Amino acid sequence: MILRPVRDSASDARAVTEVSRAAFTAMEESLGAAPLAWTPAGVAVAEARTRHLAVSDPGGCWLAEEGGQPVGVALALRREGLWGLSLFCVLPSAQGKGLGRLLLDHAAAYGRGCLRGMVVAPPDPRAARRYHAAGFRLHPTMEFRGQVDRPALPDADGIPVHLGDASHRPLLDSVDRRVRGGAHAEDHPMLLRACEELLVVDTLAGSGYCYREGGRIVLLAATSRRLAARLLTEALIRVPTGVEAVVSHATGEQEWAVDVCLAAGLSVGSRGYLALRGMRPPAPYLPSDAYL
Repeated sequence: MILRPVRDSASDARAVTEVSRAAFTAMEESLGAAPLAWTPAGVAVAEARTRHLAVSDPGGCWLAEEGGQPVGVALALRREGLWGLSLFCVLPSAQGKGLGRLLLDHAAAYGRGCLRGMVVAPPDPRAARRYHAAGFRLHPTMEFRGQVDRPALPDADGIPVHLGDASHRPLLDSVDRRVRGGAHAEDHPMLLRACEELLVVDTLAGSGYCYREGGRIVLLAATSRRLAARLLTEALIRVPTGVEAVVSHATGEQEWAVDVCLAAGLSVGSRGYLALRGMRPPAPYLPSDAYL
């Protein structure tokens, strides 16, 4: 077994994708759920994330190989005192050998000195036990899905929402620091490229933003529940007709999101955990899988 840093290369990005695709497909099957859809566009976004983190956070990105073949991966990042685990998975054939613990130890060591930690954990009991043993508190999360009932959504409430771009990065980082204790910084350009649109609200009462890709709400942060609800409402209105809306990773603290999603006619179910260390669930906030 060899454990080595992930390189900024097409071959390593492809290896990480192959491991994660096989591992998460096996997990969904074990839970009796439908396998995740891996579109070419989605694969391209995932591989861009891998190469980005290999450059920005080389000390947190590790690939395990056995017989020259990739069998496990961990990608971690640090942002202004906040450590996050972007990806962690091991092939079923390599599980039960201590590899997962070794990978997680290496990724966690990269966060030494960080006061806060965050992981978007899948609905896998083994993952829950591992994060709990590492000192994380597990906060169950909800996922909302379905076709958006636009007429049922509340009106604009006098809060204007604008399309954002790279020029809004200072605002985005300011909201990040206030809500989760650390800016996304260089991750925002990656999110802009990966998502269909960025929505921004900036008023005397506060600010916020939301990334949307197709029907999925990728990341949302705001300085008040009212602004967060307005952003989520606008994002759901913009989901193309016939496309399923997906709002994930909502903890119990995100009651504003529950109100909007149920008003939109989306169904709700439990789905994994937000694992946190040294911090309470950020709110109003819906984290990103890749950049938390």
